[in-house]
Amino acid sequence: MDKELLAATATAVRHAGARMLRRYSPESRQAGLTGLLTSLHDNDTAVADTLRPALAEIRPEARWLDDEHGSGPLPAGEWWLIDPVGGNVNAVHGMPDWNIGVSLVRDGRPVLAVVCFPVLDETFTALEGGGTFLNGVPAHVSGKTSLDGALAGTGQGQPGQDAELLDRMGASFGVMSKAALHVRISVPVSQQLALVAAGRMDLHWQFDNVRSQAAGVLLVQEAGGVVTDLEGSPWTPACRSYLAAAPGVHAAALAVLTAG
Repeated sequence: MDKELLAATATAVRHAGARMLRRYSPESRQAGLTGLLTSLHDNDTAVADTLRPALAEIRPEARWLDDEHGSGPLPAGEWWLIDPVGGNVNAVHGMPDWNIGVSLVRDGRPVLAVVCFPVLDETFTALEGGGTFLNGVPAHVSGKTSLDGALAGTGQGQPGQDAELLDRMGASFGVMSKAALHVRISVPVSQQLALVAAGRMDLHWQFDNVRSQAAGVLLVQEAGGVVTDLEGSPWTPACRSYLAAAPGVHAAALAVLTAG
């Protein structure tokens, strides 16, 4: 049943991605903040309006979470968690690194994930216990065992975040830059999670845990990666931070991020 559910969800996500791709242009530019915010809103709305009826038909008993930026635990039952346009700010600036992300969370754990990158024609899928696939081919995290050879990444600060958190994020970049081969700071973080799942990056950490990243977390887990909070406990939607990494570098990365 879950395989059929995953296939139907992937079809719905690709359809939403195709709609967003028609809205996207590499020449896209907005001269002012008002136009930029309007474009961001319109993109999210177009994708959400495409996904919501499709997912309701696929799994009518699952509830829909409107707050894509929410955090914390979810009530029992099944929930669709949606990131309509991950990296929307990239899309409205004509950059190709954006995606459509959907996960189904069942009693507090993600059991299904689809993350589609329309410009790249890449779709990641995962089922709990069933592995991660990229365009139908099994995906695996990297075999790196040395942090000094690892490609790491984290997201950037968001408007409105408090100064203490921003300072902590900056400090973590500094210490990881001394330990890893290279550290990327970029959005969307869902892309970094997918890259870790595919073995193209070796680790990704974040100091905020937006629930809509559950899709990327499941991709990493099912590709053989390790995802914990920054205290080393298993990831849950209620975590306030996380580290997703290949098994061979997770412990070393965690030690770097928690030292001092």
